[in-house]
Amino acid sequence: HPPPVATDKEEQKRLLENRPDQPQQPRVLRVAIIGAPNAGKSTLSNQLLGRKVFPVSRKVHTTRCQARGVITHQDTQLIILDTPGLTNPLKAKRHNLDEAMLTDPWDSMKHADLVLVLVDVSDHWTRNSLSKEVLKCLSQFPHIPSVLVLNKVDILKKKFLLLEIATDLTEGIVNGKKLEVKSALKQDSSSSAKSPLHITQDSPPESKVPPGSPLGQERNQAQEGSGLDRSSDVGDAGTGEGPKHHGPKDLQDRKGWPHFQEIFMLAALHGEEVDTLKRYLLMQAKPGPWEFHSDVLTSQSPQEICDNIIREKLLEYLPLEVPYGVTQVTDIWEEGECGELLIVQSLLVPRESHKRMLIGKGGKVISRIAQEAGQDLMNAFLCEVRLKLKVLVK
Repeated sequence: HPPPVATDKEEQKRLLENRPDQPQQPRVLRVAIIGAPNAGKSTLSNQLLGRKVFPVSRKVHTTRCQARGVITHQDTQLIILDTPGLTNPLKAKRHNLDEAMLTDPWDSMKHADLVLVLVDVSDHWTRNSLSKEVLKCLSQFPHIPSVLVLNKVDILKKKFLLLEIATDLTEGIVNGKKLEVKSALKQDSSSSAKSPLHITQDSPPESKVPPGSPLGQERNQAQEGSGLDRSSDVGDAGTGEGPKHHGPKDLQDRKGWPHFQEIFMLAALHGEEVDTLKRYLLMQAKPGPWEFHSDVLTSQSPQEICDNIIREKLLEYLPLEVPYGVTQVTDIWEEGECGELLIVQSLLVPRESHKRMLIGKGGKVISRIAQEAGQDLMNAFLCEVRLKLKVLVK
């Protein structure tokens, strides 16, 4: 079971500063999760961690800063870098976003050993090409191994589209091999809608990965992580030289990235196939010292988690740009008589009309926000939480 987050700021700080309890042969992997806003990065991070510590909402730019999640499993530590959605200066200005949201995803790439590129396959406008920002990111760091993760596959009614999407996003090449689409299509009619992963169960012999390779072991353990077959080696992609640096001109006409090592298909919201991905990540870890004590689940302070989760609910229940103008001030954060955590927070809004919206008819909206946020905080802190919210005009 993942550890809870400490409710006391000082205790969490002490845990973060604690020397990691290194096992005899520690292994570590730093994973950056990048993608367009709203692809499901935070949902996937929470599922991998097994506890909700990152805010999630259908509105774009819920994640405002780069936070870390820590998964400690036996002798291996995975550090998940949950990043803001890759955006451009124009959109950042429109959503009132600070400079950090433009630089954070790039910073996390610099520190990553592996990058997961998350694509929302339920969005038919964007699913057949990687965004320019994602391509730019990958081409700036071509030496970092990358994996394509197709998310929200449960929403996709026509499962055969997954092959088309995968082919477009990888330019038909994965791990230096050509995607074997033909045999996959034959299988598709019988593959269940629930499990799009096993699109090709009987792969042609020449496309089998050698059983000794880490990829091969993973394949067996994770029931063919991607379910898509590779056949013959392709050009320089298979020579082991690794991807070349692409200039902005090359990216102009690109839709996909031919240097992904694997493809995973999952439904992060329901946790479907997330374990398959997690096992793969644990296997990719390299020998190296742990960065965090095994009792640490996230680098965020308890206060940050609380603010983020309340803001998530504001984004969820308030229309248009209203939630982006709310300022949060914590008035009380203390332990009650029976050991419960008492939190009182003031929400400052710029206009009287916003205040009415936030309170809702008969106080319905604000009490729903307080109830749901309180529930999420109990899950993060594993203790009783009493949350009170007040709405004031600035």
